[in-house]
Amino acid sequence: MKTIQKMYEHLNWANQRILETLQSIEDKNQEVNRLFSHILLAEKIWITRLRGLDSSRLPIWSEVDIEVCAELVMQNKESLTTFLTNLSNTDLDKLITYTNSKGKEFKNSVQDILTHVALHGQYHRGQINSRLRSDGFEPVNIDFITFVR
Repeated sequence: MKTIQKMYEHLNWANQRILETLQSIEDKNQEVNRLFSHILLAEKIWITRLRGLDSSRLPIWSEVDIEVCAELVMQNKESLTTFLTNLSNTDLDKLITYTNSKGKEFKNSVQDILTHVALHGQYHRGQINSRLRSDGFEPVNIDFITFVR
């Protein structure tokens, strides 16, 4: 649980750093906003699934404006913090059954879902940084080691 807690502290920190950078850029890159929206919408979907609720109708690739992203960053942080606070080590092996956006049913453990969400966001934040650099902006340092320092 300590490792998972730390991963999510890092996830929240990294999302906040990306958000602040995107809020400060006047010249908006549509693909960057789409990727950041995707990260946040995917987090919301997985939170919904972890709660045992239907997520099949939630959008996953909808571009939302930066104000909505800011709200999602806050909501997801609160929801994930609450979920993790109430989670025990034995809960990590619990299987969650969910249906994806294509109507296919899957079962995964809480631990695997939590690991996926953390890695998924990091992957797309890397894509965001690559696009920022190609647009002439300094990439956001979201390295885990920077976070723990």
